[in-house]
Amino acid sequence: MRLQLSGHGASRGSALGRARVRLPHALEVVEKRIPANLVEKELRRLHDAVDSTRGEMQVLRERLHGALAKEVGEFLDLHALLLDDPELLHGLDELIRAGRYTADYALRLQRDRLAAVFDGMDDAYLKSRMDDLDHVIGRIHAHLNKRIGGPKGVAGDILVSDNVAPSELAQLQAQGVVAIVTSAGSTLSHSAILARSLHMPLVVGAARALQKINDGDVLIVDGASGSVVIEPGPEDLLAYRQRRRELAKEQRELGRLRSKPTRTMDGVDIVLLANAESGEDVAQAHSLGASGLGLYRTEFLFLQRNELPDEEEQFRTYRDVVLGMSGRPVTIRTLDLGADKADRTGLVLGNEDNPALGLRGVRLSLANGELFDTQLRAIVRASGYGPVRVLVPMVSTREEMLAVRKRLKRVAEKLRRQGAAVADRIPLGAMIEVPAAALALHSFVDIVDFLSVGTNDLVQYLLAADRNNDALGELYSPLNPGVLRLLKHIINVAGEYDIPVAVCGEIAGDAALAPLLLALGLTEFSLHPATLLEVRKAVRGSDLSALKARTGKLLQARDRTGIENWLKSASPLHG
Repeated sequence: MRLQLSGHGASRGSALGRARVRLPHALEVVEKRIPANLVEKELRRLHDAVDSTRGEMQVLRERLHGALAKEVGEFLDLHALLLDDPELLHGLDELIRAGRYTADYALRLQRDRLAAVFDGMDDAYLKSRMDDLDHVIGRIHAHLNKRIGGPKGVAGDILVSDNVAPSELAQLQAQGVVAIVTSAGSTLSHSAILARSLHMPLVVGAARALQKINDGDVLIVDGASGSVVIEPGPEDLLAYRQRRRELAKEQRELGRLRSKPTRTMDGVDIVLLANAESGEDVAQAHSLGASGLGLYRTEFLFLQRNELPDEEEQFRTYRDVVLGMSGRPVTIRTLDLGADKADRTGLVLGNEDNPALGLRGVRLSLANGELFDTQLRAIVRASGYGPVRVLVPMVSTREEMLAVRKRLKRVAEKLRRQGAAVADRIPLGAMIEVPAAALALHSFVDIVDFLSVGTNDLVQYLLAADRNNDALGELYSPLNPGVLRLLKHIINVAGEYDIPVAVCGEIAGDAALAPLLLALGLTEFSLHPATLLEVRKAVRGSDLSALKARTGKLLQARDRTGIENWLKSASPLHG
């Protein structure tokens, strides 16, 4: 029987396939005890399953390449650390030894014990780590029951689950999964961001999906609208085929925009910069006609390894990025470890009560002066091969920017004395993602050369809502009157001082939001290369003067609905 569900479109694309339902993380295992003479055998069975899980995750890492290895790797690292957590492993051993439970039931009991601890935490970020623990426990349970890697995907499957971990996505796609529907999740979660880079259709927040969808049901998923049709009828199938033809046509049209200018209908040029963290991203940005790199993430050099990269390794990496952009400016962000990006070297504190508000970004760099100077030396040396800008993350105060500027100047002068070929001038910019920095921008804008707004964190901090907390999915949104008014303030202050400002968060890559950002006065977007052509199309279909005439009405909106209604009337995508 046909039924239509509604969720939130998190990754565009349409898919037709069979449902593969994965129930929420809950080990349905009956209580069972074993005789004393089988305890050691059961312990070996458990330890073998843990070892097999480690091996499986190592194989998955080795199969990943390029940007995926870097994006997915941090989650695999976290899961590998959980596999060695004494709280988990010792508790399991004790349950089997003292309680004489089977390994399966011990796993369930230990999972429920730890879940109670996580549920009792006040910090939303730490609570969200339970999803990672569940993922690891699910893998161990699969190995205990010889279901290695869980049920294998079949070409044409659509995964229906409560949620999906970022570390699963590439593996699911390789197995033939063509789309994902989750009952929870956020459109701005790590999983959603990665799904968009993989071009895998994803619908999140389809609340009734697990109750209404059965294994084997035929589904039509629209990752743009968030629609999920169960057991589609002839009209649905006809509409799906038509939508697929439209998408194919749209992709062909987008391909023609590679060499076209990013210019509004009324003749205003807009700058499209690319975000990158790999050679593949740089090559894609170059081929799609990006005006430069607005954000090169250096922390991926520090992740997935047991030792810190030295100056020479960093220099070669940054030099190759600069060469890859063939004279177009490259913005290199200094180390932004901390919060949800932990390394293995011990650089990031592992026991912070609230890592999202802890020693991260520029705070971590300034606390490790020698490490920071090494990175700055590598960046300055790379400036001899093309235009380079330095971007400082997590800025809160004027003092931080003054300290960085002093270090950068000292490093550059020393390299020049040593005969290194470095640029005469290296622009220094601040990343605005802390509300205090945005509100007090007048206090330090005079000592920066450019600004970049990191909306992912700015929205999170401004709304006090963790973007990875499913319970806050509706609250965490850039379509909030407070967010828009703060963005407008930042853009206005930058205009007063005649310095460039870009938005480099996820909203810059959402073509549907381009009219909103243009209306606020933004002229520089920094986005993932995968969405560059879509945003270019949206800009080319926008009348900037008409949008600016309606800015007042946008800023008067009292709620998300009012902003969405403004967008529907203003966007060329809804026109």
